[in-house]
Amino acid sequence: MLRCGQMMLAQALICRHLGRDWQWETHKKQPEEYHKILRCFIDRKDCCYSIHQMAQMGVGEGKSIGEWFGPNTVAQVLKKLALFDEWNSLAVYVSMDNTVVIEDIKKMCWCPPQSSSAARGSTFSHRSALSQNKNTAGFCSGWKPLLLIIPLRLGINHINPIYIDAFKECFKMPHSLGALGGKPNNAYYFIGFLGNELIYLDPHTTQIFVDLEENGTVDDQSFHCQQTPHRMKIMNLDPSVALGFFCKEEKDFDNWCSLVQKEILKQQSLRMFELVQNHPAHWPPFVPPAKPEVTTSGAELIESTDKLLELEEEFEILSV
Repeated sequence: MLRCGQMMLAQALICRHLGRDWQWETHKKQPEEYHKILRCFIDRKDCCYSIHQMAQMGVGEGKSIGEWFGPNTVAQVLKKLALFDEWNSLAVYVSMDNTVVIEDIKKMCWCPPQSSSAARGSTFSHRSALSQNKNTAGFCSGWKPLLLIIPLRLGINHINPIYIDAFKECFKMPHSLGALGGKPNNAYYFIGFLGNELIYLDPHTTQIFVDLEENGTVDDQSFHCQQTPHRMKIMNLDPSVALGFFCKEEKDFDNWCSLVQKEILKQQSLRMFELVQNHPAHWPPFVPPAKPEVTTSGAELIESTDKLLELEEEFEILSV
């Protein structure tokens, strides 16, 4: 599920920097933005969306290292990590109680202009694992590109057939990033459908570790699908899923809202999720997520923990 979350986020970053129509071609020279995206996902502690960072951030969600992550947990982890990623400058909204609140999203995505001194004051004063992605693009004045994730439960033990048409309709939307889900003990990244079958990418593939080349590029062969995607019957889907959508501009989000009202909500007697204009009165006040005031990053936390263990071992030896 960690890898599936990385795939959905990577697709969002491609849409953000390279455009939805961009396609990868073997041995073709790629723009610098492409290589910067790849560097976000390398399996190293100092890369902002590495598996190390995601697993470590999951501890705050009550998941120990190595413990099973569900779609909602991965969504919450991505939302937290994105706060430290100033280069991509994404606003990550994870819906609560199957409800998407338009007012909250617009409040989160619209950020006021910052003075240069305020911008400088908000940065880390030292090198961190996540500061490698910051530049002036991180201090936005206007709409922040939106990664919208909607965790859902589409049944109890099995998917309820009443949701199938609406679920398939989501893949048709131009804003779709697919869905996180799978079946018991297997997480998949779903990217489309054909008839009553879902098309998915399977992360359960052992591959050689990839690191940065001396010139700063990455051998990207294993980052892309080298074989035909898999298919599975939609009724075999585990009911716990998370839909993903990307809206680069406010007009894209407005268009998404219109499509949801037209294609999903109006045709369903039992709705897959709700789309409301205003923040529900019985909910706690909405506070846009902000980067915590910390002096260390997740990667440095891992490193400091390793050093602490080493010191404890040395102390035990000296004590003996």
